Amino acid sequence: MASESVIKFTSAISRRKSDSVNVRIQESEELFAIPRKALEFLSLILSLMAEGKAISLIPSASELSTQQAADLLNVSRPHIVKLLEQGVIPFKKAGSHRRILLEDLMKYAGQLKETREQSFKFLAEQAQDLNLGYE
Repeated sequence: MASESVIKFTSAISRRKSDSVNVRIQESEELFAIPRKALEFLSLILSLMAEGKAISLIPSASELSTQQAADLLNVSRPHIVKLLEQGVIPFKKAGSHRRILLEDLMKYAGQLKETREQSFKFLAEQAQDLNLGYE
C-alpha cells in the first residue's frame, strides 16, 4: 500500500486544474513551474515504488537487445528471435547483435493485445450462444 505522503502528493496533484504546478524548493526558496502531466507521472512512479514494484524507464527512441525485448514482453529470448526472423517485428543488426526499436516492440505488443481482446470477445460470445452457463 502506498505511504501516506505519496497519497497526499497524488491527492494534491489531482486537485490542480492548471496545466502546470509551481513547486518551491524548501532549502533555496527557488520556484519552478512543472507540467502537471510530469507530476502525475512522478506520482504513479512513487505509488508503484511504495508498493514495492520495480520501475524501468526507457526513452522511446531506444534500441533494445533481444533479451531486453523478451524481458519487456515477459517471453523467452528465443521466442523474440523467432518473431524477428519471421519478420513479425522489425529489427536491425549491429554486428552480430539484433537491435529492436522500442517503438516497434510496443507496436507489436499493442497488436498482440488487440488480437487477444478480439479472441476473448469471440470466445465469450460463442459461450453465450451455446448457453454454456455463462451469464
